[in-house]
Amino acid sequence: MSPRLIAGLVFVVAFLLVLSGSLFTVHQTQQALVLQFGEPKSVIAEPGLHFKVPFVQDVYYYDSRILDLDPQGQDMSLVDQRRINVDSFARYRIVDPLKFYQTVLTETAFRDRFGNILNGSVRDALGRTDLADVLGSKRQEVMHEITQAVSRRAEEFGIKVVEVRIGRTELTADTTAATYNRMRSDRMAEAADFRGRGQEQKSRIEADADRERTIIIAEAEKESQTLLGNGQADSRRILNAAQGKDAEFYSFFRAMEAYKASMGEGTTMVLSPNSEFFKYFNKGK
Repeated sequence: MSPRLIAGLVFVVAFLLVLSGSLFTVHQTQQALVLQFGEPKSVIAEPGLHFKVPFVQDVYYYDSRILDLDPQGQDMSLVDQRRINVDSFARYRIVDPLKFYQTVLTETAFRDRFGNILNGSVRDALGRTDLADVLGSKRQEVMHEITQAVSRRAEEFGIKVVEVRIGRTELTADTTAATYNRMRSDRMAEAADFRGRGQEQKSRIEADADRERTIIIAEAEKESQTLLGNGQADSRRILNAAQGKDAEFYSFFRAMEAYKASMGEGTTMVLSPNSEFFKYFNKGK
């Protein structure tokens, strides 16, 4: 092989190496930061084939899509001193690769630093909130407050926070046991209060019923005595009237009543047949 041919081949290989070192591709889901000896030169957000100075400039790629940040969950205290486990996460987009590079350099470092910021914001917001608000209707307000706090720190990292969410929220084992015991005590106290009020109401109803019973019995006895007295008076008046009309019949009637009252079943009497008591028996002879 001639020296000219060898030189040509070397030139072609060198040219291809230089060409390959000067070309780089930015995908649709990426954005690139071109550095020259560590100094930023340009930010490329347009996808396609681009050129750089070979062996002098380097390219850092960053994702242009919405990314997830899911830091480690944490235990924290609420305003009512209850301990809870909270797992929060955020979605963000890198909007300024240069600032992102200057601040944290890599996404791994960013996740560590900004994860701490997210957890701190969650801890600050929930530290002013009680459990009912975290689990109830004010949950959205709490998350909005956290989002605002995190967004204020996002600009210094060259990112934009899309949303922040609180995922799992549950009481710690100690707090759950304490809450259960407190709820049990509250229910027992409430039950005792219900029983006490029921017993009081029962005693009041029984007292009212006894008083009403006494009044009814007294009125009934009074009415019965009145009716008995009136009946006896009417009886005497009728008998007196009957005696006035027919004294003999009245005497006969009284004698029949005396016979009926004195001569019951198994009655034994020893009287003279000529006794005044049997005068109506003797008249039949």
